Amino acid sequence: MAGSTVSGIGSNIDTQAIVKSLVDAEKVPKQTQINTASQKATTTLSSIGKIQAALDAFRGALDTMTKDSSFTGLTGSSSDEKTATMTASNTASNGSFRLIVDQLAQASKLSSKNFAGGTSTVVNSTDKATTLTITQSGKAYDVSVPPGATLQQVRDSINTQFGTSGLSANIQTDSNGSRLILTSTTMGTGSDLTLSGTSGLDVGSTVVDYPKDAQYSIDGVASVSKTNNIEGALSGVNIKLVAVSTYKTGTTGDKNATLITVSTNNAALKSGVKGFLDSYNALITAMNAETKVTKNLDGSTTPAALTGDSTMRSLQAAIRNEFNELSGTGQFKSLAQFGISTSSTTGLLTIDDKKWDAAVKTNGADINSMFTGKDGMLARMKSATDDFAKATTGVLATRSTSLSDSLKDLGKQQETLNERMDLLTKSLSDKYNAMDTLVAQLRQQSTSVMTTLNALNNPKTNN
Repeated sequence: MAGSTVSGIGSNIDTQAIVKSLVDAEKVPKQTQINTASQKATTTLSSIGKIQAALDAFRGALDTMTKDSSFTGLTGSSSDEKTATMTASNTASNGSFRLIVDQLAQASKLSSKNFAGGTSTVVNSTDKATTLTITQSGKAYDVSVPPGATLQQVRDSINTQFGTSGLSANIQTDSNGSRLILTSTTMGTGSDLTLSGTSGLDVGSTVVDYPKDAQYSIDGVASVSKTNNIEGALSGVNIKLVAVSTYKTGTTGDKNATLITVSTNNAALKSGVKGFLDSYNALITAMNAETKVTKNLDGSTTPAALTGDSTMRSLQAAIRNEFNELSGTGQFKSLAQFGISTSSTTGLLTIDDKKWDAAVKTNGADINSMFTGKDGMLARMKSATDDFAKATTGVLATRSTSLSDSLKDLGKQQETLNERMDLLTKSLSDKYNAMDTLVAQLRQQSTSVMTTLNALNNPKTNN
């Protein structure tokens, strides 16, 4: 009996080939449509992903350059870093200043009485919790001392509860026993630590260090500070006092001055600008790769996945418009004035070293205002790409989501097509198998009839 996969036993016709041809005629147009759409969506999604990654890297570089001092073109130095160190921000100005440190700022430090039993000494032998109150600058910090608490446990409790408030507890141990040492990150006159409460730990306590203000002078002008970090004494300069200035050899009243210097650093400035150019060019290169048209050997052309894409044109325009925009508060307001130009074919930025060197000698300070601040190029580039880069609602993210949804839909279309073709194959196979069976039966009948007729036409004769 003929089955759905047996071909032409009765008819000698290749029914499987006929069925396949009919199914292919039905399937191929839709399959071609699905394949073409899937390939386009897949390659476009991949290209969008590459652009998204390149844009994220570019914006990350903008953030880094915004936070550091890439475009200040300034460098700060201290002639004696054992006495003071310094850093210069983009608001500093060139100049040299003589610093003398007479006294460092100091924090208050207290010591409890000595406990002969060491760190494991029980400091609360009662059956009720007591309180150690630490007071500084009018603010009280209450430390609960539970029954049976040891000196070590009190120290740990202080650090756990009030470490973030600037208080610090340690234990100092020698041959006579252990003492609880309290200090603070708060310095300056008036920040004395005091102990009180019901714990008894305040009894017998002594002052190890009294708080002090820093005392220093810059170019002979005396000043004081509650900390050893001096901000605001010189515009855009942060000075960290490290030690008291030493006396000049052979004197007891004349101290050695530390020279604090802010100067132009053209090498650092150029490095910062080149860092921007590299980041910018990396993004443009990625965009070029996904939008280019390749000319083949036979003269034909092959477009990339995003050739002619409106999203790419919008992104390129947004970036290039900001680059070409004049900015800054100095005499020079364009990077072209510093020898930086855009390739007419690739859109990449290049720098003419000779033009740069000549321009930066006279107008190097203009670079900072061109790049930094709310109206600087870094901020404007970031703002111009915001709508493209947002994680879920940005233009690129929305495009990726749409393409992913399209691929899912195409997958469902493929499943539906496969199911429909399976049903069509079965239906046609059943019909052709039935036909084949019928032909076989008719052939059998024909053979039987012919046999009978032959017998009638050729009767037997008796000899």
